[in-house]
Amino acid sequence: MFTINVDKECGCFKRSMYENNQDFHDKDAALIEAQSMLDTMNNEFCQKHEFALAENGNTFQISMSARPQDGTESSGGCCGGGHCG
Repeated sequence: MFTINVDKECGCFKRSMYENNQDFHDKDAALIEAQSMLDTMNNEFCQKHEFALAENGNTFQISMSARPQDGTESSGGCCGGGHCG
C-alpha cells in the first residue's frame, strides 16, 4: 500500500477536491497522483506557499513552506508606515 500524505493542510488544500492520506495499491498510480497534486497546488493555489514532494518508504510526502516574496506583492496589508512591525 502506498500513501500520499500532505504534512500541513492550508486553507486552499482544505477547500480543494483533494483528500489527505490517500492510499493506492500501485506505486506508479500513487506517484502520478502525487505529482498531479503537486502541480495543481503550486500553480493554482493562492501562491502563499510552495509545495515539495519527497518519497519516504511507501509514503509520498507533500510538504509546505512559505513562498519567498519577490518584492512586488503587498506585505500582508501593511501600508509601509513602520508601525506594523
